[in-house]
Amino acid sequence: MRPLRIGVIGSWTGPYAGGGRQFDAGMAVWLAAHNQHIAGRPVELLRRDVPGSAPEQARRHAQELVDTERVDLLAGLDFSSNAYAVGTVATQARIPLVVMNAASSGITARCPFAVRLSFTIGQVTLPLARWALQQGLRDVCTVVADYASGVDAESAFVSGITAGGGRVGAMLRVPLATLDYSAYMLRLRELKPQAVFFFLPSGQMPASFLKFWRDRGMADTGIRLLATGDATDDNYLENMGELAEGLVTSHHYSFAHESPANRRFTAAFEAEYGSHLRPAYFAVAAHDAMAAIDAAMSSPAMRGNAGVNAGVNAGGNAGLGVSGVTGGERLVDAFRGLRLDSPRGPLEVDAHTRDIVQNVYIRRVERRDGRWVNREFERFERVRDPGV
Repeated sequence: MRPLRIGVIGSWTGPYAGGGRQFDAGMAVWLAAHNQHIAGRPVELLRRDVPGSAPEQARRHAQELVDTERVDLLAGLDFSSNAYAVGTVATQARIPLVVMNAASSGITARCPFAVRLSFTIGQVTLPLARWALQQGLRDVCTVVADYASGVDAESAFVSGITAGGGRVGAMLRVPLATLDYSAYMLRLRELKPQAVFFFLPSGQMPASFLKFWRDRGMADTGIRLLATGDATDDNYLENMGELAEGLVTSHHYSFAHESPANRRFTAAFEAEYGSHLRPAYFAVAAHDAMAAIDAAMSSPAMRGNAGVNAGVNAGGNAGLGVSGVTGGERLVDAFRGLRLDSPRGPLEVDAHTRDIVQNVYIRRVERRDGRWVNREFERFERVRDPGV
């Protein structure tokens, strides 16, 4: 039987290499539990390294995976800029693109073959704005990295605050890779809002921001600090330690999420990788992507589709079915309305937008059993992308 060939594009080198390792680990845990098969077929993962935001490089790799390697699906994508570029390739080739991280709101709208199993920035940010208002935090400032996801986070938080009658005193944007926040701390101290919301991509930037916040005595001003879960990514949280203690964040997955599905997932993860690598939101999305592909390919709509069973892209999209619909289109349609019991909680793929619908949790960084965790204490159910 021909293997199911999945081209996976992500960062395995450079400053964001942790994302690629998390992709690998999440996929490996699901495949190990299913005898390395998806829908009864052996799986072949073809990885292509695109360190960071490099859309032209991502596009070239995707084209080579389609034209030379004849992959059945494209997957991965940590940066939205790369996802948009790869989306054009997927659309031309008429094969599914399964997004495992890229979080810009417009991806599935622009690429009719894209299915998202991760999250959107607006989806996890708007609930935090609503929670802040519930706490009486109506005078806020924002600090975001100056790129697409940062702008999405700023837009979602600001729209949520202002819709609830709140005030935004300043919207500060910092260049990507900024590690010195002295000037921003001075500005925030002058403004002295009730709360500061920040969005910075996982890794060095949030840790540096929190260090400046501590060292400049910002906590003593009484200003509350809020962020999305990118700031306290479980992959980096142990190293951040006390810098993040007490920080309130919103996100769709925590290593400490209480559910039978997550206990199974984290136990399998630790059995394979030990305690040195903790599953984070990249890993759970990669795990769920494998589960979703399996469910879609095993669905009644796909049974008897000889083209897809032989390979979506075999022989140049030989999977033409009735009415000229390709195997790739049939498979994309099979994702619509799909529901899974994920380690993060219940999720579904919206039947119209092909985007993810899921719970968003408000969490606080705490030390539990000797480990730093994001403890969930409030939940917003079945949240869709607000499309901001």
